[in-house]
Amino acid sequence: MGRYNNNDHSQHENDNRSDQMNPNNDTYWSDRGHDDRPEDWEDRSDDD
Repeated sequence: MGRYNNNDHSQHENDNRSDQMNPNNDTYWSDRGHDDRPEDWEDRSDDD
């Protein structure tokens, strides 16, 4: 798979990817099997 190129994707796709890669976002955690962002998300985000 090639490098992620923002120019090849819609704004919605770009926003979704940003949410998935941001441990401050609930989507990041739900994609990793959590119901929501844990209280200790700052400590745990380095582990995932």
